Amino acid sequence: MEATALDALTLARIQFAANISFHILFPTINIALGWALLFFRLRHRATGDAGWEDAYAFWVKVFALSFALGVVSGITMSFQFGTNWPGYMEKAGNIAGPLLGYEVLTAFFMEATFLGVMLFGKSRVSERTHLIATFLVALGTTFSAFWILSLNSWMQTPSGFAIIDGKFHATNWWQVVFNPSFPYRLTHMLLASFLTAAFLLAGVSAWQTLKRIQRPGVDKALRTGVIAGAVLIPVQIFVGDLHGLNTLQHQPAKIAAIEGVWRTEKGAPLVVFAVPDKETQSNKYAIEIPKLASFILTHDPDGEVKGLNEFPGAHPPVAPVFWSFRVMVGMGLLMLAVSWLGVLYLWRRRALPGWLLRIFALMSFSGWVATLAGWYVTEIGRQPWIIQGLVRTAEVVAPHPPKMVAATLFGYLLMYVVLIVAYVSVVKYLAEKSEDDADRTEPTGQPAAAE
Repeated sequence: MEATALDALTLARIQFAANISFHILFPTINIALGWALLFFRLRHRATGDAGWEDAYAFWVKVFALSFALGVVSGITMSFQFGTNWPGYMEKAGNIAGPLLGYEVLTAFFMEATFLGVMLFGKSRVSERTHLIATFLVALGTTFSAFWILSLNSWMQTPSGFAIIDGKFHATNWWQVVFNPSFPYRLTHMLLASFLTAAFLLAGVSAWQTLKRIQRPGVDKALRTGVIAGAVLIPVQIFVGDLHGLNTLQHQPAKIAAIEGVWRTEKGAPLVVFAVPDKETQSNKYAIEIPKLASFILTHDPDGEVKGLNEFPGAHPPVAPVFWSFRVMVGMGLLMLAVSWLGVLYLWRRRALPGWLLRIFALMSFSGWVATLAGWYVTEIGRQPWIIQGLVRTAEVVAPHPPKMVAATLFGYLLMYVVLIVAYVSVVKYLAEKSEDDADRTEPTGQPAAAE
């Protein structure tokens, strides 16, 4: 019986991970892309340059496509609270319900309403009204992130509540919303979104340049993406460090898993590479930098870092957290190097060489990789708790037969593969359409790729 329950729990966790992994891809693009569209409109209004108008016309289609898939996958994810995790809403519904409701009222309705004006109202409303609609949609995407991150952060660092008869009740909504990890996690996620959108702008525009697509907005979007990425990545590194220190304070077991620290020690090394072995509780083939983990986390090279031994039976699985963190950091450093190199070429030559355009094109969805890796660190790193230190994930899972959960999981995965392929294919199709498909020569006034 215990093995069956474990199997059902594992399958339900994998299914929710699959759903949220697919869903988060599209809000991650749109949170920032909405503001990029507003920037395009403001630049067109200020300069009268048709390139900015063209950039808006193209990228609003990508925004609408991403919005549609985000809505569909978000509904599916919400259903899982009831189908697979009824115990969660039974215990925490008094807090989770209102926060999710605020997201719908202040974000979704506003986005859905004014997106129609953005898409179909250009010739039907004034320029000012169209600009306001774009602003409200961008604001709506940010409100959505605000409420969702507030709830998720509350699950990581719960505050402002009382437990009465096994159920959570809010005693201070300010503390619930602005819980200890929320400011760091919201800022980190917003920056992740802007970096995801920046590399999508740069990557798709680089592809269009390589294909010699006749659109005046291609170079505008390319430069916007490259410069935004170069400026924001150092900020993200700084915020990530602050977020890590906050996590050390409130979720030390997660930090121990991230750093691969099995036993509490002073002067803990930074493990650059290793193969964590849970059987021996050690890191095999470790490449370490002495005392650097202690210095980063405590600002003292001999500072003490708590190990996983301090949390028997209550710490996350080490390997997925350890590796996900390194994928996130590695992708971030790659994005930093490529964007700074891009800015250097734009500054010195005013054009990107063909080989660098190809790299940007290959990295169009690099933000997705970094975001998913970071999300896995956050969510797997909270285990075995669904509400940190208070409610275990195993306590709230539905007692479904494992075969039924496995069957629905397979259906979800199959559908998501199809939808991801379709999404990328449609973006590629839109990108390769020029103003005149018969004319694929170099646009007048757009710098050619320097081979």
